[in-house]
Order: sequence, then structure tokens, then C-alpha cells
Amino acid sequence: MKFSLPPPKVRLVGAIKDPYNLSIATARTCYSSTGILSPEDVIKDEKAVRLRDKIAKSTLHAGHLTTRQHAHFVFALENVSRSLIWSFLHSHPFYNSEQVSQRYVKVKSDTTLIPAFEDAKAQKLYEETVRLQIDLYHQFIELLLEPASKEFYEIFPARGRKPNKWNSTIKKKCYEVARYILPLGTYAYLYHTINALTLLRYARMAGHFDTPSEQKNMIAQMLDEVKRFDPDFEKEIPDTLPLEESIEYKIFKSSENNFKTRQINIDEFDKSLEGMSSKLIDYKINAEKTVTSAVNSTLGTRLTEDEAIDLVLHPAKNLHLGDTLNVSSMSKLSRALFHVHYTFRKKISHSADSQDQRHRMTPASRPILESQYCGKADYITPKLIESSSEIEERYRTGMEKIFQNINTLLNMNVPFEAAHYLIPNAFPVRFEESGDLLSFHHKWKLRTCYNAQEEIFFSAIDELKQIKDVHPRLAKHILAPCYLRKEALIKPFCPEGNRYCGIPVWNQKLEEYKRVI
Repeated sequence: MKFSLPPPKVRLVGAIKDPYNLSIATARTCYSSTGILSPEDVIKDEKAVRLRDKIAKSTLHAGHLTTRQHAHFVFALENVSRSLIWSFLHSHPFYNSEQVSQRYVKVKSDTTLIPAFEDAKAQKLYEETVRLQIDLYHQFIELLLEPASKEFYEIFPARGRKPNKWNSTIKKKCYEVARYILPLGTYAYLYHTINALTLLRYARMAGHFDTPSEQKNMIAQMLDEVKRFDPDFEKEIPDTLPLEESIEYKIFKSSENNFKTRQINIDEFDKSLEGMSSKLIDYKINAEKTVTSAVNSTLGTRLTEDEAIDLVLHPAKNLHLGDTLNVSSMSKLSRALFHVHYTFRKKISHSADSQDQRHRMTPASRPILESQYCGKADYITPKLIESSSEIEERYRTGMEKIFQNINTLLNMNVPFEAAHYLIPNAFPVRFEESGDLLSFHHKWKLRTCYNAQEEIFFSAIDELKQIKDVHPRLAKHILAPCYLRKEALIKPFCPEGNRYCGIPVWNQKLEEYKRVI
């Protein structure tokens, strides 16, 4: 599949020196009786170079790969779609990204991926749909100003005396909600840091779902940048696995995979949620006993369940829980929470999940996007839009038109890979997510903050209420970060500074948590 301009832009802006030689120096150091070998040592003469290449080849083929994790590359990426970021760049734990926010930065009109179609009618319809979505986005920003201002000044009545000072803050609330209408093909720019092993894995998997054409283009540029930096790195680059040879492709393209089957699966999934956005479906039944045992094993104590759980989870006692540096994973006591495990079934918008997946220690089995597309207008509606029947009706009408146009393109034999870039951010993603209690604790304390993304906030509330039902002692002190800081006697209680939500959440119980913006 080809794309119209502008093409993805990839720049290597930072890297560890001599990545290829470094990986072999680390490998040889494992068996060195003379101390640490340097990258220079492995190329000091012809014999050393031959040995270097022999070790590189043998360790790579044998799967001894940790030596490739020492070298890191920092890429500056431009003109990559939100779909690619969600489906590929952020669908694994071994990366770090800082990308432009659609919540706080207004999206420009000319920043959407445009496939190049042979059919002129398809090209016209696609581009008309993009314009429709961008126009609706700008309309919703203006339409939402009134209800957003009303909510904001009810929280901060004193700020109403100086509205000019707070207009930009309120507009950002409108950006956050209006973006639900934007297409997944909307461009982003970001810093993306990975190690050499992850880059090799990118090369191997570049052709897989959901955005193979875009991925191949971007990864080819990444590899070219690294090869210019270190020509020897080319010796490591694997062949790309063809999409058609993958088990996902073979099953997904079977005759049984159609709109009807997908709709049955979706209906069953949604029914199983019982009105929640996140449903607890599995957990360790002896969690509280296990935490107690782990605490006693760590400290050499004989604490009761109440005493052990209070020691590790009450922020007044375990002060690490209120630390914004998040050192809990390095705390011997806090690591007792690693042994408790939960699995949730979730349904949130693509936009929300693009943030939710950044919690890499609570991984999920996210779907092939096409597997949940059934031809119907399927979308999440933010609460601020629901607050106005007029705005909600315009939102519904816009969504139905967008999905109608996508279906028309599919009926014109446009590949789903191309048409899917028009799917709006509001499209629901349905999946299972699991993690240990220590990792969920970090996620829940961040996402129960009133500044957290709306859907993730409410799914975190759903999750904590259910944990409270099955493990009340474990859930007792898992609340917003301001509560943890209050209990730990850390001031100010709210760590957000001028982003303070305006509500003393540190005094609220979980059942009292509610918000519109």
C-alpha cells in the first residue's frame, strides 16, 4: 500500500557508541579471566575481528540475546499514525516514548495519513471523510466550551472572576473530548527509545497486523539510520516474516471470520461486562494470605494478616507508596505485592487504550483491530458530550456518517488496512488485561487522580470496587495519589501543582469519586 505525502520521517538523535562491538564485548566479558573487555578489544586485530563475528553469529542464532540490550537508540519520529503507535510501537514493554498529546495540543487540519488509491472515487471519498472528521473536531471544540466552562466554574467558582486566565485550561478539556472524532490515521510526532534487540525484533515483525505497510516504511528508515551510524549492525538484521505466513493471518482470513461472527463475539463480550468498563474475571483466591506470608518471609517476622497487609499497603507505614519517583519495585517490602495477580476484561475507546497500554507492567492481549470491526457505528461517548442532548445528537450523526463512508470504501474493495485509518478514536477496543498487585497499585493510584484520562479513571474505579469485594484489606488504602500523600504526611497533598483538580479528593471514599471533566 502506498501513501500520499508527507512520508514518515525518522532521525536517529541519540545512540550508544559501537552497538555491534559492544554486544560482543559484553558477551566475551562473561568468560573473561582478565576483567571487562571494551568494544575496542574485540577489533584490536584480524583474529579478534574474526572471533567477534563468529560470536555474534553464534549467540544470535542460539538466542543468547541479552548482549544486544546494552545498546540503545533514540529516534525522533514524525508523520506516524496513531494506529501504528498503538498497534506496533507501544504493543510491547521494551521501549520509552514521549509523544505529542491530543489531550492538550490542538490537532492541525493537515496531519492525517492519506493512502494513495488507484480508484479516484475511493481517493475522493477517503479525503472527504478526513475533512469531515477534522471539521467536526473543530466544531466540537467550540460546542463543548459552554458545558466545559459550566463544569469548570462549578468546581472553581472563584476563577470565574478572571475567565481570560482560564480559557486555555478549559479549551484543553474540549480538545480532550473532541479528539474522539479524529481518525486513527492522525499523525503524531514523538521520541522513541529502544535497545538493539528490540530493533531487531521490529525488523522481524514489521510486516504483521495492523499497519504492515506503514511499519515497513518506518522500520526501514530506522535501520538505515542505525546502519549509517554503525555499518556492522547490518550483519544482525533478520528477514521480515511475511504476514501471510503468520498463524494470526491464516486464522483471521478464514471464511468463518466475518461481520456476523464478529458481532456475536462482541455482543457476548459486552454482555459479560455487566455494565462495567472493566470486569474482574480471575484472581488468586488466597491473595491476602500470600501477601502476609511474603511479608513475613522478607522481614523474618510473625505478623498477622491485618498487621502484614497494613504494613505493606498503608501509606503512613510504607512511605514508598507516596513517593512520586515510584521506587516500590525496588523496595523489599513492597515486592510482597508481586505475588497477587488479577485479570480484567475491558472495553475502552482506542483513544483511552492508547494511554492505558503505556502501563507496560499490566500487559494485555489487544486485538487485531479488524477482528472487532463489524460495519456498525461502534463508539464510546465521553460524559461531557452526554451532558448536552444537542451535542450528543451531532456526535451520533457524525459517527454514523464516518462508519458509513468506511463501509462504502470496503465495498469498493479498499483493503481494511487502508480504510481503517478513518476509524475514529472513539472506536472501542475489547481485550483482557492482567498484572500483579504492585503494578496495578502504581496504575490505580495514578489513574484515580481526577486529572487522569476519563475512561481510564472510571475503569480504575470499576476495578478497585471489585478488588474491594474480594480482597477488602488489600484494596483499603489504594486511592488517589493525594490520599496516599496525605496519609504519608507529604505536603502538598496534591502533587499536580497548578493542575490541581479543585476537589479535596484526599478526603473522599472510593464510592464518592465522580467527575465530568
